[in-house]
Amino acid sequence: MEAAPGTLRRLPDARLSYAGLVLALLGACALSLYVGHGDLHDPGLRRALFELRTQRLLGASLAGAALAVAGVLVQGLFRNPLASPSVLGTSAGASLGGRLALLGFQFVLASGELPGVPADVALPIGTVLGALGALGLLLLVTRVRDDLVVLLLTGFLLSSLFASLEAFFVSLAQERWELSRALLSFALGDVSGVGSRQIALAAPLVAVGCALGWSWAAPLDLMLSGEDEARSLGAELTAVRRWVVVWTAVLTASAVSLGGNVGFVGLVVPHALRPLVGVLHRRLLPAAALGGATFVVLCDVLCRALPGRSEIPLGVITGLIGAPTFLWLLLRHRRDSYAF
Repeated sequence: MEAAPGTLRRLPDARLSYAGLVLALLGACALSLYVGHGDLHDPGLRRALFELRTQRLLGASLAGAALAVAGVLVQGLFRNPLASPSVLGTSAGASLGGRLALLGFQFVLASGELPGVPADVALPIGTVLGALGALGLLLLVTRVRDDLVVLLLTGFLLSSLFASLEAFFVSLAQERWELSRALLSFALGDVSGVGSRQIALAAPLVAVGCALGWSWAAPLDLMLSGEDEARSLGAELTAVRRWVVVWTAVLTASAVSLGGNVGFVGLVVPHALRPLVGVLHRRLLPAAALGGATFVVLCDVLCRALPGRSEIPLGVITGLIGAPTFLWLLLRHRRDSYAF
């Protein structure tokens, strides 16, 4: 594993990078609390504005951390820094589950209320169930064939299937303007409507997914040198694949439940951090959590700061920033040894 010695020599720089990421996240949090529509000098509005912005800040931070950590896990699994959490199909499953939850409260429940299930938790419940359904199908196929190529193709096919189903169900909602607007907002990504119950549901999932994903850092490091080498060093590749997929599904479901479809976070953030902290997962995963949270919070601040009668969706901002940034990173580091 040739990258490891170089990464160890950069240990002091990695510590400085962690400190810089923490400071950047604190600065982004301050901006998120003070930037936006509304006058904080009004005593009657100050408390309400801070409460709403705090919930929005927490939602963006959790979604960004979850997507970035999921990106690191998937890239380690496939030994490819160009892999994205969406390749497994669990993101599409979570998105489909969320849309079905929105449709269910409009078409099935005329009153908009379900006994025992508050309306504001229907979306996160739907995303989690959708991701679990996609995960079940994925594990069912990969149990038959223990092959990364089969895993990749299955994820691609599931994503295509779920996208087609989403289009079908969205077409059913075209006659209802409010429902169509909610589905569009969910598709473009948005954390402005995140509430305390959604955060309370998603936060434990993100924490568990990040912690248990980090627990697989050692075998993922071994896989950097190839599957045969990792197997000879004692890595249980079947268990690694299964549990990395599971925790990736948990993280992506949590992120989708909070922010909808927010793209490029799991692709850009890990790729940008490898030159700073190295390729070893025990260092890269915590850095990705900090960097992902910072990136999404800053993008959300930009959504509010740009002039206009309405806010630009978060997913649009992350795409406009993430796509050219990722292209620039590829061109800059294509000859470096940070990529696998």
